[in-house]
Amino acid sequence: MYQTLRTCLLSNARCWDADSKRSCQDLFERLDTNKDGKVDVAELRAGLMEMGIFRQGAAQKIVSSGDQNKDGSLDLNEFSRYMKEHEKKLLLAFKSLDRNNDGRIDVSEIQQSLAELGMDISKENALKILQRFDLHIYPLMDNDGTMTVDWNEWREHFLLCPAHNLEEIIHYWKHSSVLDIGDSLAIPDEFTEEEKSSGHWWKHLAAGAVAGAVSRTGTAPLDRMKVFMQVHSSKTNPISLGGGFKQMITEGGLTSLWRGNGINVLKIAPETAIKFMAYEQYKKLLSSEGKTIETHKRFMAGSLAGATAQTAIYPMEVLKTRLTLRKTGQYSGMFDCAKKILRKEGVKAFYKGYVPNLVGIIPYAGIDLAVYETLKNLWLSYHPDSANPGVLVLVACGTMSSTCGQLASYPLALVRTRMQAQASLDASDQSSMSSLMKKVVAKDGFFGLYRGILPNFMKVIPAVSISYVVYEYMKTGLGISK
Repeated sequence: MYQTLRTCLLSNARCWDADSKRSCQDLFERLDTNKDGKVDVAELRAGLMEMGIFRQGAAQKIVSSGDQNKDGSLDLNEFSRYMKEHEKKLLLAFKSLDRNNDGRIDVSEIQQSLAELGMDISKENALKILQRFDLHIYPLMDNDGTMTVDWNEWREHFLLCPAHNLEEIIHYWKHSSVLDIGDSLAIPDEFTEEEKSSGHWWKHLAAGAVAGAVSRTGTAPLDRMKVFMQVHSSKTNPISLGGGFKQMITEGGLTSLWRGNGINVLKIAPETAIKFMAYEQYKKLLSSEGKTIETHKRFMAGSLAGATAQTAIYPMEVLKTRLTLRKTGQYSGMFDCAKKILRKEGVKAFYKGYVPNLVGIIPYAGIDLAVYETLKNLWLSYHPDSANPGVLVLVACGTMSSTCGQLASYPLALVRTRMQAQASLDASDQSSMSSLMKKVVAKDGFFGLYRGILPNFMKVIPAVSISYVVYEYMKTGLGISK
């Protein structure tokens, strides 16, 4: 029933020529169920659902986009103007996808367009995308047997959907570094050519950096507890969550819970900038001229970019660990800490734990990305007509993928932290990566490699939530909110 209604209403709802003005008015009158001459969010949402359009947040976004007098609803003029402008955008998007200008979009054109936006998909998945446009019209087959979508199908599918181009659809599912959990090991952001040329890329990076700073500051006590337990907790010296906090507050007061947070925030900017620039260069080196980069090469470029950034800012990681573990009066600040380390231990002390840190990038980034893509595809398989998955879905996917990545790389993170803190331990405890890992397992068992993982997991959900909310506010403030 809803497909018949949808076909009748949308196929004739062109709003910028005189012949079709009546059909646009008919659509408006059907949506205006209380007959007050206006369509509000509730009426539009109900109308969309009756037509089989279940896109989360679509009604609110359509009303917000077309509501010129800001009364929370659309009158006929506003509705007609929105439909006219939206259809123009859809036509431009259709033409940009129709590479050979034959009036149809085929599988290869879908693959090519998505690849340019940083998402490589198989021919089978591209075919599934096309099938979503063709739910009620018989499949259109080319001479070579591939399914295609013409302008009418494209227009009908997206006419009452606020997303008007593939970049906007991909935008929702970009696995962004804005979900900051304190460990910057994920694959860097992908930016479209439009974002790069318009200068929006640096605004996204700046918004992400601020979001990361607020997120890390908000979860700093849990981060300090994690480091404290990684270094000092053992079978013979067990440290509980409550006991650890009590011990830190007794030693240094409430503000001591934020020790090491200053440099943890300070290192966001250089690390983000270096990772982004290195990622772009590695992509150029790994891809052929004029061709899009494959997924495995993009992962390789991201891992190399992460390694490059970590190499450049690693001394700050060591300083962060030392400042986090410091006792009251041990250092007057980060510069005092750096001077004392340099004088007592030499330059090489600033790269203690570098190898396990570098090795940990691959399992973290790989599993993080793989789990995120799996969750994304699973959600899309159940919601094929929805472009925007919504905040809760994105936060849940980001949280779960980050947690899985941390589980895989956590033993290496523990070894890295202990090596970074070796100057504060006895000389006999200063070991190499392999010997330190063996020593931990021999003394505390396999689960000794996961000391401090409880406060680490406890900070994931608040860290992701805070960074996402702050990022959205920053985007609005910088004028890049979509």
